Amino acid sequence: MNLARRQLLRAAAMGTLALPAALRAENFAGKYVLRPEQVAEGLWFVRGADEAITFANGGAIANCAILATDAGAVLFDCGPSLDYGRALGDWARRLTGKPVAQVLISHLHPDHALGAAAFDPAIVSALPGTITEITRDGPGMTDAMFRILADWMRGTELVTPTRQLSQGPLVIGGRHLRLMALSGHSANDLAVLDEATGTLLAGDLVFHNRAPATPDADLAKWHTALATLEATEHKLLLPGHGPADTTGAAIAQTRDWLTWMHAALTDAAAHGLDMAEAGEIAIPSRFADVAAARYELQRSVSHFYPAIEAAQLPRIDQ
Repeated sequence: MNLARRQLLRAAAMGTLALPAALRAENFAGKYVLRPEQVAEGLWFVRGADEAITFANGGAIANCAILATDAGAVLFDCGPSLDYGRALGDWARRLTGKPVAQVLISHLHPDHALGAAAFDPAIVSALPGTITEITRDGPGMTDAMFRILADWMRGTELVTPTRQLSQGPLVIGGRHLRLMALSGHSANDLAVLDEATGTLLAGDLVFHNRAPATPDADLAKWHTALATLEATEHKLLLPGHGPADTTGAAIAQTRDWLTWMHAALTDAAAHGLDMAEAGEIAIPSRFADVAAARYELQRSVSHFYPAIEAAQLPRIDQ
């Protein structure tokens, strides 16, 4: 975010710039209410809302996890803002009896990463590619979150992870983790297997009863990543969005949605539908209980349809 925009938003938050009454600082009473659920020994799951990012939900739509270790708490993702990160860190200390020792960022998207503002950059970790992406895209994403969330974002500054993660084993305070460097939802997606409990922290490679978001997706790589996760023995899967999964349904559902979505958009282009029409195609009944289905389908139209049309409709001037 450039300095002028930052100053403008701070002025708005301080009430010195005219804004709708609901967004003025003096009328703002928003507070993140986190409800960590213990899902395994020394492991707590913090659910996000199965919605789009809105002012009403404070951007708290991503799932996070808290792991207890002898060295301190480990967080897997940390939410959308300074206040969310602080609330998550407070819960981590309360549940584990120790402060946060390390924050693992699964990928660059702001609903998972901007809560790092609450922590010392020295304990914030990510894959090298994710660090590069946050350095490149983080200012613009922070700017966008300020525009949507206003006072929820007060004090949130972009924190770039300083610790680089790599695929393979990672031991923190006696807790053995296996890191997987994958891609598909974004160019760099971190998944983590907690060896002690058999819990797979899948990040946004897996959505469960919530339609997958695709702004930076590579579908072929995403399918490869899903196959890798499916082949990874685990007892419990914590997706990036949606409820925990003990049956394998979440991986299968994510694959099913991505396969259907791309085939349906390809068919829509073949029948000459424009982008608005493609966004209104029928969604199969098997996805009736999938949250944000229409919203994410329409977003995926904007992400994929121009390329699909270009592949199907050759230019007549060449």
